Amino acid sequence: MSSHRPTRLSDFDYDLPSELIAQAPPPSRTESRLLRVAGTKLHDGEFSDLPGLLVPGDLLVFNDTKVIRSRLHGRKPSGGKVELLLERIVSPAEAWMQLAASHLPRLGSSVLLEGGAEATVLERDGRFFRLRLEGDVAFDAYLERYAEVPLPPYIGRSPQPADRERYQTVYARHPGAVAAPTAGLHFDHPMLELLRDSGIATAYVTLHVGAGTFQPVAVEDLDQHRMHSERFSVPGETVAAVNRARTAGRSVIAVGTTSLRALEAAAVSGTLRAITGETDLFITPGFPFRVVDRLLTNFHLPRSTLLMLVSAFAGLEPVRTAYAHAIRYRYRFFSYGDAMLLERADATGPGS
Repeated sequence: MSSHRPTRLSDFDYDLPSELIAQAPPPSRTESRLLRVAGTKLHDGEFSDLPGLLVPGDLLVFNDTKVIRSRLHGRKPSGGKVELLLERIVSPAEAWMQLAASHLPRLGSSVLLEGGAEATVLERDGRFFRLRLEGDVAFDAYLERYAEVPLPPYIGRSPQPADRERYQTVYARHPGAVAAPTAGLHFDHPMLELLRDSGIATAYVTLHVGAGTFQPVAVEDLDQHRMHSERFSVPGETVAAVNRARTAGRSVIAVGTTSLRALEAAAVSGTLRAITGETDLFITPGFPFRVVDRLLTNFHLPRSTLLMLVSAFAGLEPVRTAYAHAIRYRYRFFSYGDAMLLERADATGPGS
């Protein structure tokens, strides 16, 4: 990464040894490392240190989306293999899906699925296709029966039964995501109880992570990149919890980039408000953060929109230094990997 032109894709690149990509979760959820980043200051610790790094009245905001089984395998009538990953269901029999095949199907053609099901291609938007499931079959019921847990493409193995539980937060309650909000995977129920007993406040947003999270950024000029929109909701009780933390001079800590995006999308007018809708908010360096003071997150892929968000939040050079440190000291990367706790670069105190 470079500090000179932080609006270019190449500014967010780094070399990662493949053996540092976590292929499985740790033995227990809280058994991971935690790298604390405050400007140029770095501190190596354990995730179990988190309660001691917060003070009573601090607010943790979690994304309570629930990952649904959403990866399918099919074939074209010609026999060519097709892999499908759900983006979103738009009606009982129709859904937008990301398709991967040697030759992508044409509009009006069919994709043959397991169990004798057939889907017709209705519309295309880049690598996303709107499909209609033929016959008296609903997409949600079909996915529940035939789809796999959508492990990210950098996990080089097939989903195992244990992934159904471990690739899901313990507080997930609103089905709709095709990828887990991975910072939340580190929390178990005893940790949540300990935080509450310590006077740490908690609140929830919902942002349904879409298949676009796996889409690579394909343009060097980030101003030309188009984010896929995702459904989100910030309830009134979460707005009230943020306001209480602000009044008390305490910090708002987003658990994951998805929680941060939901909160900041709900505050783009200048004031945080309760909202349910869609967001395509693309956060890059220079973004004016209005809500979040600290960010708990995992390590993200090179050249990804999530790395851009983290760099916008904590500063490009501090993140560059932190990632180099994490590689040197063999942290585990990505969804099943270790965590970071970052201070906002422009923060001078809670609510600043």
